[in-house]
Amino acid sequence: MSENIEKIKCLIIGSGPAGYTAAIYAARADMKPVMYTGMQMGGQLTTTTEVDNFPGYAEGTDGTAMMEDLKKQAERFGTEVRFGLVTKVDLSEEVGGIHKIIVDENKHIEAETVIISTGATAKYLGLESEQRLIGGGVSACATCDGFFYKGQDVVVVGAGDTAAEEATYLANICSKVTILVRKDYMKASKAMQHRVNKTKNIEVLYNTEIDEVLGTNVVEGVRAINNQTKETHDIPVTGVFIAIGHTPNSDLFKGVLDMDETGYLITKGKTTKTNLPGVFAAGDIQDKEYRQAVTAAGTGCMAALDAERYLGALE
Repeated sequence: MSENIEKIKCLIIGSGPAGYTAAIYAARADMKPVMYTGMQMGGQLTTTTEVDNFPGYAEGTDGTAMMEDLKKQAERFGTEVRFGLVTKVDLSEEVGGIHKIIVDENKHIEAETVIISTGATAKYLGLESEQRLIGGGVSACATCDGFFYKGQDVVVVGAGDTAAEEATYLANICSKVTILVRKDYMKASKAMQHRVNKTKNIEVLYNTEIDEVLGTNVVEGVRAINNQTKETHDIPVTGVFIAIGHTPNSDLFKGVLDMDETGYLITKGKTTKTNLPGVFAAGDIQDKEYRQAVTAAGTGCMAALDAERYLGALE
C-alpha cells in the first residue's frame, strides 16, 4: 500500500478563481502544488458566457477562456493540474500531521497542507427551458451579469434577502424588474422589503412561479403561473435572475471541519485557516457574502500564503 501512496506538500481541492490563484502562489513559493479540479474544471465561472468585471480584461472575456488563462498561469509555475474528484478525506488534528486523501475512490495521497476551494453551486428551478438558457439570459448572479441588461426588462425569482438585493441592484440598471415570489409574502428582512417597495421600477408578483422560460437561443420572456388560480401569463423580458440561494460543496467535510448551519466552511478571523491545522479554505466554499471571482481569487492568494507560513513554522 505504501508504494501506492503519493506524498505532496500542498494539495488543492477544486479549481475556479480561488483554486487557480492558490496554485499560482503556492507554486511560486516552491510548494509544488497538485490540484484536483473536480468534475467541473474551472468551477461555476465556466457556465458564464461573459465576464466583464474581472480586473485586467479591458474588453471582457468569457468564463471558460478566463479559467483556461488562470490554469495556464498556474501550470507555468509548476502546478500539476489533474482532472479528478476527491472522494474521501482523513484530515489530521495534529500540527504537522499528515492529511490522507482518496481521489476517485482508489488513489491515495498524503498531503502536508490542503487548500479547499470546492466552491458553491447555485440553486436553479430545474426547468428544462431554464437549464437550456443558462448563459443565454438565465443567470444566478446579478452583480456578475446585470450590466448586460442595461435598459431592459428582467425577472428575479426568489423571496429572501438575496432576491431583494439582486432586484434593487438591477433596478439601478434595468428599465423594470419583476420579482416572482412563490408564497404570499417575502422572507427578506423588513429593511430589504422596504427598499424593494420604495423602488418605483420594481414590481412584486406573489403566489407566482415560472412555468417556462421562453426563447430558443436567448431569453425572450417567461410564462408565469399563479399557483393559487393556475392562471398563466407571459412576461416579456430578456433576463431571468434566479436568486433562491447556493449550496456549498462541503459534503465531503461534514463532521470533520467546522461549518455554519448552511454548510459554508468557517475560517478563523481574517485568515483562511479552518479548525484543523494545515487545512485552509478559499473562495465560495467559505464566502456567502460576496461570491465574486475577484474575491475568490483574493482568498486563494491568502490560502496559499497561510499554507506557506504554516509549513515555514514547522521547520
